Amino acid sequence: MKFTSYIRKIPEFKGANWLIRTPIGIVFILQGLSKFPLSIDDAQAFGLTMTVWFFVAWGELMSGIGLLLGGTFISGDRVGDLLTRFSGIVICGIMTGVILIGEPESVWYILLYDHLHLMLFCGGLFFVLRGNRVK
Repeated sequence: MKFTSYIRKIPEFKGANWLIRTPIGIVFILQGLSKFPLSIDDAQAFGLTMTVWFFVAWGELMSGIGLLLGGTFISGDRVGDLLTRFSGIVICGIMTGVILIGEPESVWYILLYDHLHLMLFCGGLFFVLRGNRVK
């Protein structure tokens, strides 16, 4: 038998996107909750204004919730797809800011030493590009 015939015999797992969606959603919900109550001292510790800190905290919380809720809608539903995609783009924006605030020396530094933030960025990008059209 050929290798491809073995691969075709492996059953398809329809809920595989939840293996990515759940941890990313939980991480963002917890990170958002950890910023409450909002404090100017916390914002200044990262060199951010209170306005930016407000949007980061609420963006993290709501994007995590949106990512989880977006996946619960029926697969053909546009609302769930848009919610998933919007949550993904918010995650990408927040992670871009987190990476840039760290003032990396080069792209190689990000790839080698900032892999957690890069993986969260790629997870958000996955949901921007695929939405709920995932298996």
